[in-house]
Amino acid sequence: MKKTLGILFILISAGIVHAQTQIDTLADKMLRYQLPVGAWSKQLADKSTVDYSKPIDKSLADKIRKTTDQYATIDNKATSREIEYLIQAYHKTKNPNYLKAVERGIEYLLKMQYPNGGFPQYYPNASLYRGEITYNDNAMINALDILYNVSNKLEGYEVVRSGLSKRAQDAVNRGLDCILKTQVRQNGTLTIWAAQYDQNTLQPAKARNFEPASLSTSESMGVVKFLMRLEHPSAEVIQAVKSAKKWFETNDIEGYRFDFSKDPETNKPTRQLVKDPDAVVWARFYDLKDNRPIFGDRDNSIKYNLSEVSEERRNGYAWYGVWPLNFVQKDYQKWIKKNKIEE
Repeated sequence: MKKTLGILFILISAGIVHAQTQIDTLADKMLRYQLPVGAWSKQLADKSTVDYSKPIDKSLADKIRKTTDQYATIDNKATSREIEYLIQAYHKTKNPNYLKAVERGIEYLLKMQYPNGGFPQYYPNASLYRGEITYNDNAMINALDILYNVSNKLEGYEVVRSGLSKRAQDAVNRGLDCILKTQVRQNGTLTIWAAQYDQNTLQPAKARNFEPASLSTSESMGVVKFLMRLEHPSAEVIQAVKSAKKWFETNDIEGYRFDFSKDPETNKPTRQLVKDPDAVVWARFYDLKDNRPIFGDRDNSIKYNLSEVSEERRNGYAWYGVWPLNFVQKDYQKWIKKNKIEE
């Protein structure tokens, strides 16, 4: 009987230990990639893209070790995607290492934020455009979405220690202030947002040569979606969203669509604006002063016609899209109704 009880105790203990040390294979890989500063990179030191589907052999492990904090970024969803995955992995496994990694990632977001509320694309690497306040590819918005969830204990973040929640709320408040201050005005009228801003002057700035300082429709929709998340929106937030909608409606391009196809002779991808009476599109970038669609090129030039852009850039970038379509047609009215806002 004692022997049976002893075996039973060992089995139960083993089960408890197993339950406490459950692992998620992908989450474990993310722990290997996490940088000392708490963030993740989108590329390794050898410029190869982070790919979690690859097994970590000796060669890859060496590349990961050589990747320093200079590669830490929130670009291309780096850091935000890992935090989001790891918080869910923690809830599934209760593995404390995943929660610890999440909290280190949140600490990184809090540390990288500028006093004026903006977020750079990279931190601590501030070379070239990396130090600019970056809405491009939703970098700053992805960070604010996580901090908003942390501060409001949403999406599983209620397990994060309370000290981080309080700091996250302050970060969200400052981020919102930055958003409102960076909405571009034309002759006193609010429009939409640029993709990047000078971190000191809060003026629109260029990034890569083919990404000029301009009004950016794709990035502005990311900003608008964040503003529409906020509970009990202030008068300033309401004005910002209303102004963005008006600008989008005024500057759409009706009767055209952005066509993706292949050249039958060369088999190369081609992109062009084609007539379609049932379609509507927006340019990716608009002139800051007169709202003309503009297109950048690798030589740092600005064109006003897509056909003038070099073939490589013309066919290798999303120059037009329908990013604001659902907002203009449906989501805005839902938001107005939900928040009981007068038109």
